Amino acid sequence: MGYADMIRNDANPTDIKEYLISGDQAAITIRIPDTLRDAAKEAAALKGTSLSAYIRECLIEELTNGR
Repeated sequence: MGYADMIRNDANPTDIKEYLISGDQAAITIRIPDTLRDAAKEAAALKGTSLSAYIRECLIEELTNGR
Protein backbone atom coordinates (compact mmCIF):
# COMPACT_ATOMS: atom_id res chain seq x y z
CA MET A 1 0.00 0.00 0.00
CA GLY A 2 1.39 3.40 -0.98
CA TYR A 3 0.71 6.93 0.24
CA ALA A 4 -2.22 7.54 -2.12
CA ASP A 5 -3.83 4.27 -1.01
CA MET A 6 -3.46 5.30 2.62
CA ILE A 7 -5.19 8.61 1.89
CA ARG A 8 -7.99 6.89 -0.04
CA ASN A 9 -8.49 4.46 2.86
CA ASP A 10 -8.52 7.33 5.40
CA ALA A 11 -5.49 6.07 7.35
CA ASN A 12 -4.75 7.89 10.57
CA PRO A 13 -1.89 10.44 10.65
CA THR A 14 0.29 8.22 12.86
CA ASP A 15 0.17 5.35 10.36
CA ILE A 16 0.96 7.76 7.52
CA LYS A 17 3.94 9.21 9.41
CA GLU A 18 5.27 5.73 10.12
CA TYR A 19 4.98 4.89 6.42
CA LEU A 20 6.72 8.09 5.33
CA ILE A 21 9.75 7.64 7.61
CA SER A 22 10.17 3.90 7.00
CA GLY A 23 11.89 4.07 3.61
CA ASP A 24 15.55 4.20 2.65
CA GLN A 25 17.29 7.55 2.25
CA ALA A 26 17.28 9.02 -1.28
CA ALA A 27 19.26 12.00 -2.53
CA ILE A 28 17.32 14.61 -4.52
CA THR A 29 18.11 17.88 -6.25
CA ILE A 30 15.59 20.71 -6.31
CA ARG A 31 15.78 24.21 -7.72
CA ILE A 32 14.45 26.96 -5.47
CA PRO A 33 15.23 30.68 -5.18
CA ASP A 34 18.28 31.36 -3.05
CA THR A 35 16.21 33.61 -0.80
CA LEU A 36 13.87 30.69 -0.03
CA ARG A 37 16.84 28.41 0.66
CA ASP A 38 18.45 30.98 2.95
CA ALA A 39 15.19 31.58 4.83
CA ALA A 40 14.72 27.83 5.28
CA LYS A 41 18.29 27.49 6.57
CA GLU A 42 17.61 30.27 9.09
CA ALA A 43 14.32 28.66 10.18
CA ALA A 44 16.10 25.32 10.61
CA ALA A 45 18.86 26.95 12.66
CA LEU A 46 16.29 28.62 14.91
CA LYS A 47 14.86 25.15 15.59
CA GLY A 48 18.35 23.74 16.17
CA THR A 49 18.19 21.36 13.21
CA SER A 50 19.66 20.93 9.75
CA LEU A 51 18.06 22.13 6.53
CA SER A 52 17.50 18.54 5.40
CA ALA A 53 15.79 17.58 8.65
CA TYR A 54 13.68 20.73 8.52
CA ILE A 55 12.53 19.99 4.97
CA ARG A 56 11.70 16.38 5.91
CA GLU A 57 9.71 17.64 8.89
CA CYS A 58 7.78 20.11 6.72
CA LEU A 59 7.01 17.46 4.10
CA ILE A 60 5.85 14.94 6.67
CA GLU A 61 3.65 17.56 8.35
CA GLU A 62 2.10 18.56 5.01
CA LEU A 63 1.58 14.96 3.87
CA THR A 64 -0.05 13.88 7.14
CA ASN A 65 -2.15 16.91 8.07
CA GLY A 66 -2.44 18.89 4.85
CA ARG A 67 -4.66 16.36 3.11
